[in-house]
Amino acid sequence: MTQKPYSAVLIIPTGIGASIGGYAGDALPVARAMAQICDRLITHPNVMNGASLYWSHNNIDYVEGYALDKFAAGEWGLESVTQNKIGLILDKGIETELRYRHLQATDAVRTTLGINVSDYTITDHPLNVELRIAESGASWGTIGNPDSLLRAGEKLLKQAKVNALAVVARFPDDTDTKALQDYRYGNGVDVLAGAEAVISHLLVREFQIPCAHAPALSPLPLDISISPRATAEELGYTFLPCVLVGLSKAPQFTLKKNYHSLWAEDVDSLVIPANACGGSAMLSFSALNTQIIAVENNETVLNIPPEFLGIKAIKVKSYLEALGVIITHRAGIRYEALNPQIKPLYQIKN
Repeated sequence: MTQKPYSAVLIIPTGIGASIGGYAGDALPVARAMAQICDRLITHPNVMNGASLYWSHNNIDYVEGYALDKFAAGEWGLESVTQNKIGLILDKGIETELRYRHLQATDAVRTTLGINVSDYTITDHPLNVELRIAESGASWGTIGNPDSLLRAGEKLLKQAKVNALAVVARFPDDTDTKALQDYRYGNGVDVLAGAEAVISHLLVREFQIPCAHAPALSPLPLDISISPRATAEELGYTFLPCVLVGLSKAPQFTLKKNYHSLWAEDVDSLVIPANACGGSAMLSFSALNTQIIAVENNETVLNIPPEFLGIKAIKVKSYLEALGVIITHRAGIRYEALNPQIKPLYQIKN
């Protein structure tokens, strides 16, 4: 008998200062390790994006956050593709030189990696992104002209016949100096991440195709003291390469179940930070037969552990321990059996 493929989901929410996954691609090692012990790993751009750095695997699905919520709720399935045809949206608010830097980065990805970016368009109005920090400490933001963003997406879908969208919006350079410094030194929240999520959510909700965002910013001055976790963002003029690589084979979304599609009930394990369990996808998976693994040493600015929500989860200290729990689960072994202190059944019952 053929064994069922083992599927897992890795979620590290955006803009909440996660000690792993809250910076520039610093959760990539976790995703790469998980991909080695799963047949299929579903995760999202916050985990996979590392500015000019990236790492792709054939068994890693790059799924935008809104789409991941719809997948977890059982409303959308994921369908693997050989290649996506990507359209690029550039914010009209990006200065001419910075716009050409992003176009050159796109040409570099097209040439060196062979990724199919077929066309680009510029929004008819500046998007006017504004950044905010919530009372919880998480980042969020607003778009001044969302209709302009949607018109640009519709144009690429209709005229260029693309089936994935990459977006580059001009983000303000005058962000809070202390917040930016804290982030660069590895101690703060990514103030851009919340607004990035708003942009991609809007397009995915409207068009139901893969989408991801990269911010356009002026290069920062050299600082030799910044944290290694933030250094991927210091390598060039653009964060776009990782987005284009992720979108190149990102799964398409489907409403019809078939032999090739993956659905929420097919997911065996979910791995999430232990104090960030209030998200929509997490709540959806908790209602299924999915093993939930909560990682304690990935701290965030939130305080929503699974027990607050009445959710049964296996708490582990680290992602290394989470990998072990997945391996035992896949092998059909109770992970508690690896503990020398096993309680008799009568003690458990009483």
